[in-house]
Amino acid sequence: MTFESSSPREFTLSNSQKMIGGVCGGIADYFGWDVNLVRVATVAGAVLSGGTVVLIYLAALMLMPRRP
Repeated sequence: MTFESSSPREFTLSNSQKMIGGVCGGIADYFGWDVNLVRVATVAGAVLSGGTVVLIYLAALMLMPRRP
């Protein structure tokens, strides 16, 4: 088994895929997922969790750095 050594990716807010703050776009960029799936999962999680995901989203918005 071989591992490619590459520099670690940055977990940042997205400038190009942002609707509110860029958190979902940043998560989608980091993991290579479709941004719309992340948004749908975020909204579904916010509804099903009674708002806990909204608090996590706001914390991520404050903690994730912006891209230069």
